[in-house]
Amino acid sequence: MKKSLRFGTAAIAAVATLSLASCGFGGSSGDSDADGSTTLDLLVPSYSDNTKANWETVIAGFEEANPDITVKLEVQSWDDLEKVVSTKIQGGEAPDIYNGGPFAGFVGDELLYPVEEVVSDDTYSDFQDAFLQNAEIDGTAYALPLIASARALFVNNALLDQAGVEAPSDWAELLDAATKVSELGGGVAGYGMPLGSEEAQAEAAVWIWGGGGTFGDETEITIDTPENLPGAEQIKKMIDAGATQADPGSTQRSPLMDIFIQGKIGMQVGLPPTVGQIAEGNPELDYSIVPIPTEDGSPFTLGVMDQLMAFENDGDKQDAITKFFDYYYSADVYVPWVQAEGFLPVTKSGSEELAGEEALKPFLDVLPDAQFYPSTNSQWSAADGAFKSLFGQIQSKPAQDVLTEIQAQVDAG
Repeated sequence: MKKSLRFGTAAIAAVATLSLASCGFGGSSGDSDADGSTTLDLLVPSYSDNTKANWETVIAGFEEANPDITVKLEVQSWDDLEKVVSTKIQGGEAPDIYNGGPFAGFVGDELLYPVEEVVSDDTYSDFQDAFLQNAEIDGTAYALPLIASARALFVNNALLDQAGVEAPSDWAELLDAATKVSELGGGVAGYGMPLGSEEAQAEAAVWIWGGGGTFGDETEITIDTPENLPGAEQIKKMIDAGATQADPGSTQRSPLMDIFIQGKIGMQVGLPPTVGQIAEGNPELDYSIVPIPTEDGSPFTLGVMDQLMAFENDGDKQDAITKFFDYYYSADVYVPWVQAEGFLPVTKSGSEELAGEEALKPFLDVLPDAQFYPSTNSQWSAADGAFKSLFGQIQSKPAQDVLTEIQAQVDAG
C-alpha cells in the first residue's frame, strides 16, 4: 500500500551524560520581578528548521493564558547544546527548563526537580508507562518524556508475494520468509540486517531483546548472559541461511534503507521518518509496516526518547514551571508540536489523538511495549561503542565469543 504521511527529517541525537561538579545556583538573575511576574528560561535543541517557530507558537499560547509568566526561548544546535548547558550551570545560570537527552549527571548533582513536583497528577498519569519508567533513577522520575521514536518492520509486499510468503510475526516465520525472498535472485535480499558501526547496537537490541534478553539497567550492564545468546544466535542463523544482504557485518543502516526504498530488500526494521523517505524516494513502492517479529511473537519495539527537565535553581519558579508543563502536554498543544517535528507522542492522550493516522498506527500500537537502552547507567556509552566496533564480527565469529568480547570491553571502561 502507498503511504502518504510525510515526516520531517530529524535525528534524535545522543549527547554524553554530563559529569558536573556540584555548585551553587542563583538561577537566572532578575527573572522573578517585583510585580510578581515570573520569567522562565527555556533551552532547547533544534530538531528541524522549524523548531524555533514551533516552540514560539507554544509559548505565545501559554503567555496569553498566563500573562504573569514570560518564557525566554533559546535554541541551540545539538552539537553545541552540551557545551552551552554546562557553561550555564557552572556560571550559576542554569535554564529553568531544558530539553536534552541523558540526565543522570544532573540527578547525581541534585540539580533537578523530581517531575512529580512540577506536573499535575493528570499530566503525570498521561505519560506512557514505559517511557516514564525510562526517565527514573532509583524509582524517581527526574525527566519528562518529550518525544519518542519507535521501530517497526517495513515489508515489501510485492517481493513477499512473489516469494509466496506473508509478513512474519515470529523468528521462524521471518527466517522462512527472508530465505525465500532471497532465493528470488536478481540482487534481492530477504532481510536487511545492518550490523555496521552506524547503529549496530540497535540491530543487536532488536534481536537480543526480541529473544528475552537485555543490555542491563541503571546499575549494571549485562551483555554476556545466557538470556542474550538466543537473539545473537538467531542473527547468525539468518546470515548463514543467506536470508540477509551480503556482508551484513559491515553494512550501515542508512544506505541499506535506501536499498529497501529502491525495492531490493524484502524486509527491514525502520523508523517513522522512513515513511517520508519512501514518499520522497519511491512513492510507488508497495509496502506495509508491521510489528517487529520476536522469538515467540510477543509485542516489542526499540524505543528512543528525549526529555524535558526542570532545574531547581532558586526554587521560586516551581508553580510557573508546573503551569508550563501542564499547558504544553495538553493534547491540543502537544500533538501539533509532535506532528510538526515528525516524532511520536509519549502521552496516552497524544497516541489516542493520532490513532487514525494510518502510517503512524504500527508505531503507536507498539509504544506501550517499548524497551530502551540503559542510558542512565554511566557505562552505557562504553557499551554503545563496544557494540558499534565489535558486534559486526558475529558474521564470522561464534555469537558467544562476540558477546564475551563486548562485555570485556565494557568492563574495561
